[in-house]
Amino acid sequence: MLLRAGLCATAIVALAGCGGKNHRMAELAPTQVNTIGVNSYLWRASLDSISFMPLLQSDSAGGVIVTDWYTNPKNPGERVKVSIMILDKDLRADALKVTSVREVASAGGGWTPAPVQAATVQKLEDIILTRARDLRRNSMGG
Repeated sequence: MLLRAGLCATAIVALAGCGGKNHRMAELAPTQVNTIGVNSYLWRASLDSISFMPLLQSDSAGGVIVTDWYTNPKNPGERVKVSIMILDKDLRADALKVTSVREVASAGGGWTPAPVQAATVQKLEDIILTRARDLRRNSMGG
């Protein structure tokens, strides 16, 4: 019994030396918070920005968010679908790609594809990036 206790004590002392001053936990840069596979600020900001739309698919490991068709109650003759891809673990403008599809109601009761203005997609990207920066700033206490 004493021999076993002595061996355990020796092992504990030996293992305690493994955590010396040279072994510090690496800190993630504030722009690289990515415990979910992609930049968590971009992920959260994307979900916040389209929270009014129904989600069809969301994959935090792959960084893909796809909404189902959304019809604005103020404009029932038009519907949109949005896809967001987060392409990098860094919080950068080129780490975000937003695409959108738009349809308008046709006279026969169906839906007809319609063009989406590039400014609309750009505006959504700007909203997401601004929100992501705000989230990062708030998490750092400033």
